[in-house]
Amino acid sequence: MISEDTICAVSTPSGVGGIAVIRVSGPKAVYITDSVWRGKSLADVKSHTAHFGVLYDPADGSDLDQAVAVVFRAPRSFTGEDVVELSVHGSRWIQRELLNLLVRSGCRIADPGEFTRRAFASGKMDLAEAEAVADVIASSSKASHRVAMAQIRGDLSKRLGNLHDRLLDLASLLELELDFSEEEVEFASRERLVDLAGEVHDVVAGLAASFATGQAIKDGVPVTIAGETNAGKSTLLNALLQEQRAIVSDIHGTTRDAIEDTVEIGGVLFRITDTAGLRETDDPIETLGIELARNKINSARIVLWVIDASADEASLSQRWTEICGYCGNSDTRIIVLINKSDIVPAVRIDVLRDRLASILPESAIVKNISAHTGNGLPELKQILVDASGVNALDEDAVMVTNVRHYAALASAEASSARVLADLKDMISADLIAQDIRETLHHLATITGTI
Repeated sequence: MISEDTICAVSTPSGVGGIAVIRVSGPKAVYITDSVWRGKSLADVKSHTAHFGVLYDPADGSDLDQAVAVVFRAPRSFTGEDVVELSVHGSRWIQRELLNLLVRSGCRIADPGEFTRRAFASGKMDLAEAEAVADVIASSSKASHRVAMAQIRGDLSKRLGNLHDRLLDLASLLELELDFSEEEVEFASRERLVDLAGEVHDVVAGLAASFATGQAIKDGVPVTIAGETNAGKSTLLNALLQEQRAIVSDIHGTTRDAIEDTVEIGGVLFRITDTAGLRETDDPIETLGIELARNKINSARIVLWVIDASADEASLSQRWTEICGYCGNSDTRIIVLINKSDIVPAVRIDVLRDRLASILPESAIVKNISAHTGNGLPELKQILVDASGVNALDEDAVMVTNVRHYAALASAEASSARVLADLKDMISADLIAQDIRETLHHLATITGTI
């Protein structure tokens, strides 16, 4: 994976801006840049220093742009190689011409992700940390940024390193017994080995289980707005997004498709979906929308059950059972919202709340709101943040957000479970050692040590 050529690419987003940064990395990064640079010779400057100069075309001597060059000497750079970062004006033409100039001078246009790949190849970061670079760049909320930064700092890698050491200890003790089996020497009691294997399995299982929350933080906590037609679901979506995203009408069955968008609330990204109203209908298109609504409820972490404050309370029990039946996870939070509370007498709302109290669990949250006027929305937003559980996470909690990491952890969880079970069942040590090696293999694929 280690290349001897020098690469270049634009490191800032495509488009026109005040400044664009072109990165050059490789053994000839300073030499090539110096060949198109008027100013203090970059070959003579210290690492981590910035210098003002002019970029020019040696072929005809014409100036291209004024620029600032920042020099990073190997190995104290992002890629571990000599790196020069050129800050030029953000004109697309300047960016294109500078890349052409560098290529004619001996550079190669970098492949996608090649700078990060070189950082991994040179040992500047492991594979998990390298993958976190993309997550940091793509982070769209405070929570997702925090999780990505924890991974790029190496928090997950350190946790896996500790697991690696424990598994090696376990394997060593078992294999020592194999080496001295004829001597009847016991280097550790089975109880101690079971405890050690149990600790490893619990950590691996915990990391694998964190994937669901990690994915929700990264992609947005899935929230589904559900309820009967004309309950105000689309108005609520528009109010939460603070834009007219969904059509609002008094006509029943207006919403027939799922309308989804994201919004950041309290540092947490939510992926909110408005769905077709739940009711019996002969309309085939609306029926498809209702089926899609059920699927969205099934995949949601939070369900906002919107009830029209003037609705018949007799149907609440059936609707509650229906929504609970659609939920695909026992951990799904259902928040009950009595909407249109601004236009319905308080005594009517009290009747609804009494009826709900008789069918809902004591832990259920029931909130009066008016999606039209905004009454109760600030409190609802805080309820959503609390229900997501993101802000309640320990600052030191390690979250898994990468599908590849989760697959490796799931495999490691299975093999470590076999280790624990075999130790308890007094299975032969050579078979247990093989499962330990398999667990080590799966964990090592995450950081790229194999």
